[in-house]
Amino acid sequence: MTDQAPRQQRAPDAGVFAQAERLVVKIGSALLVDQASGELRQNWLSALIGDVAAIKEPGRQVTIVSSGAVALGRRALGLGAGPLRLEESQAAAAAGQVRLAHAYQAALQAHGLTVAQILLTLEDTQRRRRYLNARSTFNTLLNLGAVPVVNENDTVATNEIRYGDNDRLAARVAQMISADCMILLSDVDGLYSADPGANAAAHHIPVVSEISPAIEAMAGGAGSAVGTGGMRTKLLAAKIATAAGCDMLIADGRGLHPLRALDAGARHTRFAAQGNPTTARKQWISGALEPVGRLLVDAGAVGALMQGKSLLPAGVQAVEGRFNRGDAVSVAGPDGIEVGRGLSAYSDADARRIMGYKSREIEGLLGYRGRDEMIHRDDLVLHAVGDRARAS
Repeated sequence: MTDQAPRQQRAPDAGVFAQAERLVVKIGSALLVDQASGELRQNWLSALIGDVAAIKEPGRQVTIVSSGAVALGRRALGLGAGPLRLEESQAAAAAGQVRLAHAYQAALQAHGLTVAQILLTLEDTQRRRRYLNARSTFNTLLNLGAVPVVNENDTVATNEIRYGDNDRLAARVAQMISADCMILLSDVDGLYSADPGANAAAHHIPVVSEISPAIEAMAGGAGSAVGTGGMRTKLLAAKIATAAGCDMLIADGRGLHPLRALDAGARHTRFAAQGNPTTARKQWISGALEPVGRLLVDAGAVGALMQGKSLLPAGVQAVEGRFNRGDAVSVAGPDGIEVGRGLSAYSDADARRIMGYKSREIEGLLGYRGRDEMIHRDDLVLHAVGDRARAS
């Protein structure tokens, strides 16, 4: 994967949604599937994709996390109303997923956009090697202009059917791809101080700067017949997204063109990001991961790293320790002083085979074409000059 251009700073007086360059849009079952008939709301989907096409025109990137497979599949299989047994849910997911993918393909193709289906489990977003593989796939698709459509892999991930929800999955995807903004389209226009359907005195909360116990106390249970989420799951999603430097918005998606309405100022609740995606990811690498190996690099590589470049195999002189792809490693200069830490794109065995060689030679050395970088700059944290001096 080639280095991505650094993102521009947001204008302080501009809306979060309008300024975001990489967005995740989560769509609930109750919006996509008619609760009475079990049919896909084709007009609504077409309008939504029209909004997505408009968002992408300035060069922004959009990922969709969509519920609806089980709801569509249960109708196709003739499963009645009411709770489904586990094996019925899995069967419904299998039957509904192909219908859901086809619907998105047709809607996006009408605007000249390419769809890419990605099925994930929560485990894929938590295990480091699988996380890195998925992150690389997302980045490649987005940089090629495609629109990834994500759903849980319900046919095999039994825990996700019983306990999972796509609000939380959407937040994990936003975290994985370093999204600026995540929009949860729902059947409500945000967070209220109490259930507005049961309490006439409930008032709308426009901005949440911190998810405090008082905010958590406002959450209720699941609200729709075809969905599995509720305000509680949205708050859990908000914790994940905001900690990753991603703003999260809850907006009413029931009408046509919900993203257009949001862009025009429709009422919503914003959960404010804690920092930005790049900073959050760098903090995670530098503070939460203990290096299990070390790469010794030459002076030229140190200079390139200080200029914001990735670490290439050609600059690596020695590999120490035992590690797998995706593990954290220390990066040290010719004097042995640590200059930074990062996530290795190769295991220690493969790193030893390609160190000192050009990236174009990797395939001949390993028998497969891996990453051009030993450590991509997005996965690398450099120490400040003072920190390096103290380390000596």
